[in-house]
Amino acid sequence: MSSELLVDVSAGIAVLTLNRPAQQNAVTPAMAAELSAALHRCDAEDAIRAVVITGTPPAFCAGADLSNRTGEVSATIDPPPWQVRKPVIAAVNGHAVGIGLALALQCDLRYMARDAVYGLNQVRRGVLADGYAHWTLPRLVGMANAADIMLTGRTFDGEEAKAMGLANSCLDAGEVLPTALAVAHDLVSGSAPLPVALTKRLMWEGLGMSPTMVGQLETDLNQHVGKSIDGGEAMAAFRDRRQPNWTGSVSAEWPAWDTKSGTERPVLD
Repeated sequence: MSSELLVDVSAGIAVLTLNRPAQQNAVTPAMAAELSAALHRCDAEDAIRAVVITGTPPAFCAGADLSNRTGEVSATIDPPPWQVRKPVIAAVNGHAVGIGLALALQCDLRYMARDAVYGLNQVRRGVLADGYAHWTLPRLVGMANAADIMLTGRTFDGEEAKAMGLANSCLDAGEVLPTALAVAHDLVSGSAPLPVALTKRLMWEGLGMSPTMVGQLETDLNQHVGKSIDGGEAMAAFRDRRQPNWTGSVSAEWPAWDTKSGTERPVLD
């Protein structure tokens, strides 16, 4: 990995740190490529159970680096955080605008600094917000709040982000990363990896499904999980009145997930 992205994996948690502090962690094509590669690794490796994305202080990410137009900078990370089969937590410990905020919106949980500046200000620069912001933001804060943010391009602080439902918690900047790590550790120690991964996928993809389809998937997925390694461990732990020891594999036990058009619902083998 380049110095523009720091990767630390410990105790089942991958911490990915945007690392261009002199430029407030503005995104370059190289950084975007490094982040994509790191997220691919997080998705594939069973030893990684949770992911935290943060920035080297004082900012989280001030947007795209426009000082050197040698390559197009986009917030379209591949895979986007919501497709990673592990919980991805944004520890937004400072300013996040443009691409920076769009990246945080793609994560499952967001812990945000109280006094930082946030916004999707691209319309004030003659372009549109990208990084799936038109898809994620209305789902997080509702159409009225999303229109206010995206049509005006205005900025707001962490308190307003929390009030709108964009932030899970609004904290002092120094508390953001420790809080995100505490949540990640709780996920790793307490939750079974395969059900967590499937719950995450169903929440994101269920936004475009009918209630009937979601209900059927819940039934099918529970049947699949019941036959998994941790399904058996859950029953044994309950019987023995002890805490479960989760050893299941997301990569090895992931079901076929076919959402081709024309099917009644995703096909699970």
